[in-house]
Amino acid sequence: MVKTVDYESRRKAVLAATINRYIREAEPVSSEDLAGDFDLSPATIRNIFAELEEANYLTHPYTSGGRVPTKKGYRYYIDFLLSQTELLNEEKEQIIKEYKKDISRVEDALDKTSQILSTITHCAGITSFPQAADRFFYKGVSLVLNEPEFRDYRKIQLLIKVIEDKQYLLNIFNRDFTDKVKVYIGEELDCPEMEGCALVVSTYRLKNKTSGKVAVLGPMRMEYKHTIPVLEYVSEALTGVMDLII
Repeated sequence: MVKTVDYESRRKAVLAATINRYIREAEPVSSEDLAGDFDLSPATIRNIFAELEEANYLTHPYTSGGRVPTKKGYRYYIDFLLSQTELLNEEKEQIIKEYKKDISRVEDALDKTSQILSTITHCAGITSFPQAADRFFYKGVSLVLNEPEFRDYRKIQLLIKVIEDKQYLLNIFNRDFTDKVKVYIGEELDCPEMEGCALVVSTYRLKNKTSGKVAVLGPMRMEYKHTIPVLEYVSEALTGVMDLII
């Protein structure tokens, strides 16, 4: 029997594997890296890489180096290829345990939420309160700045400026979205200083009416399949905490 090959599904699988590996290792992915995973020759993987590069899903930073995702590649990955992971019970218990500590004020809850998000995602955790829209709580900015993408001192300066200038974040946080979680990548942030970043945003409710925002800021090479369910769970937990405080 002649074996048929679904070339489109294979291209998607190679793209997903390339992005997952790049997120994990922060190094360009070579055809040799993936050949064993797909039981294909490096030459075949290189041909698929070429097709994905022509479609602008991948690019290569060096003449003979491996491939890295483009902004378009990340967007396609998030919209169509991403398979989220379930939070571990230990992570859920850790989140609930943190919220059971002494929290009596709104400020305590928001500050704690920023810390929880940063600790679990290893990125920057950000929270805002709608009744004080110019106030943000954030933790873990240094974790972002330690990533390979921000080795350039100029990039560090620009990112710190954005975080300290509340208007930049307000412009993003005030956008309406209908999904439970919204992911903004690079240029979608409409902020040149954040082109190398991604922002994952969710909402929490106040008495089932007004919504505040919680977010995770990191490099585009973010562990989306983990960050998104973390943000969903934390936003629900924060909603419950706020009901007890307000």
